[in-house]
Amino acid sequence: MYVAIEGPIGVGKTTLARLLSQALGAEPLLEVVEENPFLPLFYRDPKRYAFKTQVFFLLSRYRQLSRLRERPLFGGVVADYLFDKDAIFASLTLEGPEWDLYLELYRELSPRLPPPDLTLYLRAPVPVLLERIAKRGRPFEKGMDPGYLEALSEAYERHFARYPHPLLVLEADELDFSPAGPHREEVVARVRAHLAKTQEA
Repeated sequence: MYVAIEGPIGVGKTTLARLLSQALGAEPLLEVVEENPFLPLFYRDPKRYAFKTQVFFLLSRYRQLSRLRERPLFGGVVADYLFDKDAIFASLTLEGPEWDLYLELYRELSPRLPPPDLTLYLRAPVPVLLERIAKRGRPFEKGMDPGYLEALSEAYERHFARYPHPLLVLEADELDFSPAGPHREEVVARVRAHLAKTQEA
């Protein structure tokens, strides 16, 4: 079993990954964010650092997800990201020769990774995302541009409108699956049901 969770910044991917990995007896696979040395620089000067930031993420995520081919999954894996996310972000920040080079790297690596058995797409309005981003308090995310989040949310909508693999869309502003949230069991039940359908197909 391989479940991936996606959605824009601040939507609750890691919180849900931790919940589902525990409920499903799976290993959580969490993306490396703070270890990217270019990310704080990117938020200060996006044009200058976008390419370095994206290539670091691309290779980091590829190395993490390559583990899924290298050993048995036992109880399975719940990842708080989809490899596709890298190209979604890069499409908003890169252009010209940098975008062409990035896309060449992405297209070379992407087919080598297995698709998830189920992908969860979390979405929420931009004001909700901004509130959650402020609450978690990462220094480099202070002053996040609402316009950037809006463009990112629209890019996610376009991506998942043509997504070819099993997909469950969750409205994250209507579901509280935080550690003390009232919708934890409901979300787990919906995920179990969709996983059962994919196994039957």
